[in-house]
Amino acid sequence: MRKKIGRQTYKFEKRICIRDTRSIAGPIESQGPLKSYFHETFEDDLLGQDSFEKAEHQMCLKNILSLLEANQLNETDIDIYIGGDLLNQIITTNLTARDLKIPYWGLYNACSTFVEAIQAAAVLLDGDFINRAVISTASHFSTAERQYRFPLELGTQSPPSAQRTVTGSGAMILEKSCLEGPFVTHMTIGKVMDFEQSDPNDMGSAMAIAACDTIMTHLEDLDVSVEDYDLIVTGDLGEVGYNITKDFLRKKGLNIENRYKDCGMLVYDIINQDVMCGGSGAGCSSTVFTSYFYNKLKNKELNKILLVATGALLSPVSTGQKENIPCIAHAVTIENSK
Repeated sequence: MRKKIGRQTYKFEKRICIRDTRSIAGPIESQGPLKSYFHETFEDDLLGQDSFEKAEHQMCLKNILSLLEANQLNETDIDIYIGGDLLNQIITTNLTARDLKIPYWGLYNACSTFVEAIQAAAVLLDGDFINRAVISTASHFSTAERQYRFPLELGTQSPPSAQRTVTGSGAMILEKSCLEGPFVTHMTIGKVMDFEQSDPNDMGSAMAIAACDTIMTHLEDLDVSVEDYDLIVTGDLGEVGYNITKDFLRKKGLNIENRYKDCGMLVYDIINQDVMCGGSGAGCSSTVFTSYFYNKLKNKELNKILLVATGALLSPVSTGQKENIPCIAHAVTIENSK
């Protein structure tokens, strides 16, 4: 059976299910509208460590260990750990893999890494290479600010178009041949897009065109409509990117407004919290999906969603050299029936 459909979309033959998820969120996130959905929250964003980078590592590791414990699994029950983060050489995830001692693939696609990890695990499961995978992504406001913008000690003011990097981590267990969903049924692999935007304080508008391209390609490849999904969910476009995506797709004849949510707008109260136009970060889509959306799917409040994680593939070097921000968006269909 041919698994590739159209230009960039693939259908999985096996019943690849999300066995369980786990989320952990930081102080500002736990004051937002999703606080009751997070599995664990913390008030000390250092988590008892002597640096924010060490805190991010502990947050990621703690979340995965809690997930395994809740499912009565040991590290030896997992065939592969797949994950990534925003720091140089994905050091948070590398250190987590060191501690877990599970075979490991480290990925970097910026804030789209969570869905890329789901895709990689699903391919291995569908090809009968493995039976069970754990995936995770993580980010921390203070580590991302230090690497991509300015140290917090400078007190630099962010413009309204900027986004706050989510301090949080989401993890999930993926298995095959399950009787109960939700299931990962399709994936659409994104292309790197250039919206000729170079401002690291306005990544939402840079990523929007990548989200639009992947959404349109997914629907065209499968010959389906927006109405076939309960929701289309982008990863971290924030208010600016959300509005650009919605308006651009409308001009292309796709009205997604009543079926469209963005994790970056859900994780914070953008009116009453000082978060500019919303959340971003490798931990944004993972923290929101593994808490809020997974809950909605398990309770059958949602039955089919298209999760489209967006990533701005910039670096401090590319920003310093005035390069445009290359962006990408990967998508997976997650549904309760298979």
